[in-house]
Amino acid sequence: MRIHLLPTQLVNQIAAGEVVERPSSVVKELVENSFDAGARQIHIDIEQGGARLIKIRDDGSGIDKDDLPLALSRHATSKIATLDDLEHVASMGFRGEALPSISSVARLTLISRTDGADCAWQVRADGTESNFDPQPDPHPKGTTVDVRDLFYNTPARRKFLKSEKTEFDHIETLIKRMALSRFDIGFRLTHNQKEILNLKPALAPAEQEKRIASICGSAFIDQCVKIDFASSGLELTGWVGLPTFSRSQPDMQFFYVNGRLIKDKLVAHAIKQAYQDVLYHGRQPVFVLYLTLDPALVDVNAHPAKLEVRFREGRLVHDFLFSALHRSLAEVRPGQQQNTVTLPMVESPAEPFAKPQITEERRPPAFQPRPPQQATLPLSVQEEIRAYGALHNTPVSPPMLSPTPMQATEKKDDHPLGYAVAHLHNIYILSETPTGVILVDTHAAHERVSYERLKRQYEQGAVAQQPLLLPIKIQVSAREADLAEQSHDYFAALGLEVNRSGPETLILRSVPALLAGADAETLLRDVLADLSVHGVSQRVQQQANAVLATMACHGSVRAHRRLTVSEMNALLRDMEQTDRSGQCNHGRPTWIELSTQELDKFFMRGQ
Repeated sequence: MRIHLLPTQLVNQIAAGEVVERPSSVVKELVENSFDAGARQIHIDIEQGGARLIKIRDDGSGIDKDDLPLALSRHATSKIATLDDLEHVASMGFRGEALPSISSVARLTLISRTDGADCAWQVRADGTESNFDPQPDPHPKGTTVDVRDLFYNTPARRKFLKSEKTEFDHIETLIKRMALSRFDIGFRLTHNQKEILNLKPALAPAEQEKRIASICGSAFIDQCVKIDFASSGLELTGWVGLPTFSRSQPDMQFFYVNGRLIKDKLVAHAIKQAYQDVLYHGRQPVFVLYLTLDPALVDVNAHPAKLEVRFREGRLVHDFLFSALHRSLAEVRPGQQQNTVTLPMVESPAEPFAKPQITEERRPPAFQPRPPQQATLPLSVQEEIRAYGALHNTPVSPPMLSPTPMQATEKKDDHPLGYAVAHLHNIYILSETPTGVILVDTHAAHERVSYERLKRQYEQGAVAQQPLLLPIKIQVSAREADLAEQSHDYFAALGLEVNRSGPETLILRSVPALLAGADAETLLRDVLADLSVHGVSQRVQQQANAVLATMACHGSVRAHRRLTVSEMNALLRDMEQTDRSGQCNHGRPTWIELSTQELDKFFMRGQ
């Protein structure tokens, strides 16, 4: 065939293949247009899972009569005009493809009215971008987009739709995710004339938490840490679940960049690393997080449906997210009055820009983290000389123990983990608090205390290198060899001495002393793979932590070893001052609490 121009409708149908995957894709594009129009209330009416009807109605700024034909034409938009606008885009939409693409595979009616207009105007579209005939309509200020019979003229694509329930579940999940991005907007969702969601605007912090609870469950709000962290022109706010509040699937993970819901491998990797030694194996963290940064530092034009982004400084973003979450989870202490962690705000020279609603709340006073104690890395586990440090000399105590007297300056509620009463079955510490009782798994708790102390000692000194008796020659690709050569200083900081000896050859001469017995070649290859994909690697730290965790485990209090009251109280006090003391090194809980109210319920007291 000779080269020829494609018909306009076919061009739009091809574009629709990228933008309109299923009914929820249509909902996403239209709701984002409502966001950009300044809507404060959005109604979403769905019939038959979206296959029969998708109607989005908002109270936004509306579209002028003369602009209605342009709104239904390709590459026509009010949101950008120049390349500079694209590089600093803050709106949700900007491609000018959604409406013509949707109209090419469905029966679309657009009704809109601007403020001060005598009436609204209605147009119908079929993807040909022609024969528009605006008609007057009594519609109030705002816009309604009515999409009927999706894929009616592309039956092959209609066959790919799933059941009505499945398609609507996708829409409901999407609206919940979008509702978490804009607390200042109300959302009402119906399906087959039945109301499914009705979310009022939530401006106050308590109202925002209520919206989150309605979507993620009240248990999440009760077991989360509130994040408020800023550095180097980046700001992270939101909520992350405690490690003990996790799920088997990643179905409650919401991450927004400048208010835009995204999925990103770099972000996912940073969050996974932050939870690496506090989350039980196979479990998934729960979070609602908002990253705010200069729009010029993020490319939102990386995916036709705008589901992915690219960061200009990916390594900076990765390290920032990891540090913010890692430190925030570490600062959670037993007995905190509120699950709120606010770390010091660092002024940035970056130019200010518009922020999502979530960042406008007042921050509590900044928390000043404890300075770490100075210490050197021991060759083996050498606990501080404490009451529970020399357990092999500990005499067997009687079955029931009396707590040691409090110091004259101590108050009963000074210690949230209370005071030891007994060592149950030589495994669990029973502690009494002013509000109830606490059970502590002795070995698990001591393991975390020992592990955190060893990590702190290891991190405070330069990484000791162990020269290899016989250097290892490793064959890699030319790209990996280039990367290793460019990252020489980075490898040195990790305790790896790597030199290039040919176009595709590396020589490994030294490894961290702590990992002298590890598979050095595999370690180097894994670090190179991480650097290639993420721009950063935690492999050395992970393997070092694994060694330290093993050392901590073998040096910790063993089960079935009776402790004295003084030893138990010493462990409780250390737990109160130790990062991540709520979980052992394997992610299991170290302690649980039963309040007096819960105890009363068990025995039906007061009923």
